[in-house]
Amino acid sequence: MSDTPLSPEPEAFTRLELDPQEILPSFTQATNWQERYRALMLLGKRLPSLDEALRQPSAQVRGCESNAWLYHREIDGKHYYLADSDARIVKGLIALLLTVTHGQDKASIAALDLDAYFEQLGLSGQLSPSRTNGVLALGQAIKAAAN
Repeated sequence: MSDTPLSPEPEAFTRLELDPQEILPSFTQATNWQERYRALMLLGKRLPSLDEALRQPSAQVRGCESNAWLYHREIDGKHYYLADSDARIVKGLIALLLTVTHGQDKASIAALDLDAYFEQLGLSGQLSPSRTNGVLALGQAIKAAAN
């Protein structure tokens, strides 16, 4: 058995499609937290689940209360991610983060203001402190991977 950590196949990174023009209106047009929560759960279902073999400690995001895994690959100057969580709401939050970072260049990802983004989506103040810390940890992990 090899000690080399597993990594997703390169083409797995470019198959993920999360169109901000399609996804973001469901949050910005929601009139209350219940509608946003439902949209978040539905969005999480759109992310493919990582194979169990890829749920490795080396890919785990530290700072999340729930288990979350993140893989990164740079292809032609663009940054692509695969991520998963065992918590449905975290998976939806991951999808929101990937919606604005997946396939972007380093400068765009570095310029992303996570607080402003979640404010725009109507999620600021709606998440528990531990969930907020976790999503910020995920955002920082995404930015760090692109750096």
